[in-house]
Amino acid sequence: MIFEGQAVKVAVDDAGVATVTLDLAGESVNKFNSLTLSELAKAVNVLKQTDDLQGVVIASAKDVFVVGADITEFTSWFKLSDEDLIDKLRDAHNIFNDISNLPCPTVAAINGIALGGGMELVLSCDYRVMADSAKIGLPETQLGIYPGWGGTVRLPRLIGVDNACEWICGGAQKRSADAMKDGAVDAVVSADKVQGSARHLIQQVIDGKLDYKTRREELRAPMEFTPIEKMMIFESVRGVVGAKAGKHYPAPMAAIKTMEKGISQSMEKAIETEIKGFIKLAKGPVAKSLVNLFLSDQAIKKTAGKVSKGATPVKQAAVLGAGIMGGGVAYQSASKGTPIIMKDIRQEALDLGLSEANKLFNGQVERGRLTTDKALKAMNGITPALSYGEFEHVDLVVEAVVENVKIKQSVLAEVEGKIADDAILTSNTSTISITELAKALKRPENFCGMHFFNPVHRMPLVEVIRGEKTSDEAIAKTVAYAQAMGKTPVVVNDCPGFLVNRVLFPYFAGFSLMMQEGADFQVVDKTMERFGWPMGPAYLLDVVGVDTAYHADQVMADGFPDRMKHEGKNAVDRLFELERFGQKNGKGFYAYEPDRKGKPKKIFNEDINELLAPVVTSKTELSEDDIIARMMIPLCIETVRCLEENIVSSAAEADMGLIYGIGFPPYLGGALHYLDQMGLQAFCDLADKYSHLGKLYEPTAKMREMAKNNETYYSA
Repeated sequence: MIFEGQAVKVAVDDAGVATVTLDLAGESVNKFNSLTLSELAKAVNVLKQTDDLQGVVIASAKDVFVVGADITEFTSWFKLSDEDLIDKLRDAHNIFNDISNLPCPTVAAINGIALGGGMELVLSCDYRVMADSAKIGLPETQLGIYPGWGGTVRLPRLIGVDNACEWICGGAQKRSADAMKDGAVDAVVSADKVQGSARHLIQQVIDGKLDYKTRREELRAPMEFTPIEKMMIFESVRGVVGAKAGKHYPAPMAAIKTMEKGISQSMEKAIETEIKGFIKLAKGPVAKSLVNLFLSDQAIKKTAGKVSKGATPVKQAAVLGAGIMGGGVAYQSASKGTPIIMKDIRQEALDLGLSEANKLFNGQVERGRLTTDKALKAMNGITPALSYGEFEHVDLVVEAVVENVKIKQSVLAEVEGKIADDAILTSNTSTISITELAKALKRPENFCGMHFFNPVHRMPLVEVIRGEKTSDEAIAKTVAYAQAMGKTPVVVNDCPGFLVNRVLFPYFAGFSLMMQEGADFQVVDKTMERFGWPMGPAYLLDVVGVDTAYHADQVMADGFPDRMKHEGKNAVDRLFELERFGQKNGKGFYAYEPDRKGKPKKIFNEDINELLAPVVTSKTELSEDDIIARMMIPLCIETVRCLEENIVSSAAEADMGLIYGIGFPPYLGGALHYLDQMGLQAFCDLADKYSHLGKLYEPTAKMREMAKNNETYYSA
């Protein structure tokens, strides 16, 4: 052993080949924190001074290679002055440059995940051997930055500009087959053979069969393109990437600009170009928001892990109510390995639920994510049932029948008598109080809410709702089941609408008020979509279902009459009356026709303005800023109320609930982060401009107090 630290060890064998082993003490994964970087620098210095070095293998003692930079530590870099941040980046570059300049061949033995800085370490080596089960990639653009340790410089030279732009701008984790196809790695072997294969590559260099020096020089040199070739490549890439990224996410386009400049420069100049562009992004608001989201996501997963610790796993689940939602829950459970009974009183509902699950499994097979055999095996994990025959063996039941208090109470009381005394009963209600539903039960301590979002297989959030009598054991088991299904659970306390719908309905109320004032719903939709929402409020209501929104609106009005009750009919009431329920029956605010793939395609129908005319009470000219403010103010204030009333226990859980549950624009970082960025005083001043619209637009007393004291929801 010629170097031994807490994160890095170096040993040299009898043939003069060194193995640098990454093994961060006290952690389950390797990551680049200051300790690892410091020790890697020392290890490389030792290698530079080692005589007769024949080769270097960089390997990992853990199941992963390097997951990337330690974001919790790395974010402190963003707060440094430009000069200090440049120094930090150059220090990292110096380590990787020293590796690429060692007087012998270097090989990365990628046994597991190599992302971000881990991938950039891999790129600094001459050769790369990858396990067939590993994944590599540069996901930095998903954090609002781009690779800052040589990724934009080395990757285009290795795999070509087109591929590098796709890898870096898309930020995806690449499987071994794709990495090999694009030329990012030199060999793919099973995980147990990675180090042996890396050692064999070095032996081939020693034997004169491979020329690492020529390869090294080729990958350092500027890339040669005629001006027309360069223009054609980058104009094409900019068009594709720009359309996907949109104006709110500058990192992918900045990465393209950096690569466009860097490929024609020497390695040294290209690195300086990368550093300059990186600093601009790192200091911007989008990086701050997206990094905050990453940290919030980690925080809520950690919280869920603590809640579910020690819970006995769900070995057999059941869902009551088939159809699209029941089929989605059944698919998600079975696809992640928990068998589930899908029960309904009608065979046609069961057929619909099975058809939905089957369609989703077939989609996985078509995309190459599942083999036909695995899909069939998973599908067999769903047992359709018209009776409660097997329910005595069920550990947890998800009730997913119609959103009606009396029907739900009746069904829940019935199933409670069919399951074991310690089985957990949950309701997939979207708005109805869990405490109210529990009144029909003999064992309310074993009951809680488990609110999935539609479509179940796509939406990551599950709200786990604690009623007044819900036990910690029931919450723990439900959270554990949500995790086993691959979902992100957030535990919330009971109230009408819980967290997500309680916050969403004031947003819809802001929209309804504008409709009463003669606003064009298409203009509102387009404005909010430009602002960053995946769909505008009218389109979202059509997707949710106008009938569902109508019934939920009544629940919310009863629960919060001071601000959610409205006088007279609004647009949702009118469409409900006209039986225009949205996508589910082909007409709502918009009309819908199936596209070539059978998915509903939105079409504007002129008749709708005439149909909505009876709810228009005045005509107000609204600017784009007015529309955004009138939509966002009620949503933000209600999110604050949920935090103040302990419906949700942290800013991170509130914001991630909105991001994952309703598609709140990620570049803003969530409602509470958005308020922090704007400043609470500026927000309260803005809200006061719209105070004539009612209580939904009134900041809370605590918000005003926090504004006066310059406080924030997240620590700076």
